Amino acid sequence: MKTNKGGVVIHDATLRDGQHAVRHQLGTEQLRLYAEAADRAGIPVLEVGHGNGLGASSLQIGRSRLEDDAMLATVREALTNTRMGVFIAPGWGTGRDIRKAVDHGADVVRVAAHCTESSLTERHLGMVRELGVEAQVVLLMSHMTDAGRLAEECTRAAGFGAQAVGIMDSAGHYLPVEVSERIAAISAAVDVPVIFHGHNNLSMAVANSLAALDAGATIIDACARGFGAGAGNTQLEVLAAVLDRTGHPTGIDLRALLHAADLAQEHLMPGPPTIDSVSVISGLAGVFSGFKLPVLSAAAAAGVDPMDVFAELGRRQVVAGQEDLIADVIRAVKEAS
Repeated sequence: MKTNKGGVVIHDATLRDGQHAVRHQLGTEQLRLYAEAADRAGIPVLEVGHGNGLGASSLQIGRSRLEDDAMLATVREALTNTRMGVFIAPGWGTGRDIRKAVDHGADVVRVAAHCTESSLTERHLGMVRELGVEAQVVLLMSHMTDAGRLAEECTRAAGFGAQAVGIMDSAGHYLPVEVSERIAAISAAVDVPVIFHGHNNLSMAVANSLAALDAGATIIDACARGFGAGAGNTQLEVLAAVLDRTGHPTGIDLRALLHAADLAQEHLMPGPPTIDSVSVISGLAGVFSGFKLPVLSAAAAAGVDPMDVFAELGRRQVVAGQEDLIADVIRAVKEAS
């Protein structure tokens, strides 16, 4: 198993995954303020964009306040040392979106796919490598398959040219032992850095991130104040403090990072994410955290218990992009009550 001797690379998704919590409505000044603060803190990579990635702004999953071009240009201008990252999922983003992002100065392009569908990343990865920027692959909803399959999918992605591969706990479903098993299998199977991205539905995000590091991961995702869908993501400033205490070098100025987190709470979000009852049910059911706001809204309008809706969504194994099924599930819940 590979060990993490060179330190941890923190990938800050505050200005991308955090957008889910505010329906993708971050504005120019908010992006600039946080990007400058992240740069001062020495964050290695700052990801920016619509919550679902390049080209994802749509009626189905939510229109962003700003176009991709405006978000990328604003953040790129604010960064001096921090690298700019973007996220793209085949089916939403296209090759044209990748080229535009690289033209705007993106340094890292993450290509995402469902946990059993890494083959969908091949074309996008080829373009990213041709354009000369770092290409990564992350597998979504990774709790939906086992460690062996995840290792196979990551091996395939590395064969396509991914320079780092890993998994997202998109529903906040994992416990540390489950993360350890999966990351260890992936780390043993590939010769590129391994990524872990946690969500906090069961209050396990920091613990799961530490388990991932111990199992061989070297790239860990997090967001300021845990900013993100549902119960939020791994809380960046807490993660950095714990890593510092446990002897995992990050190269981040912790005091400056704490100031950045304060700024994020004041300027980016109505309040930090909380682990409420719906978030717990979502995590247990294995439902993507981005479903929380649309489920709460639709369930309130229909007069049904959102926890029943999440339980049924979990039974149907829905994934991001299937938000249109919420209405069907609510009808089924009403008929069954």
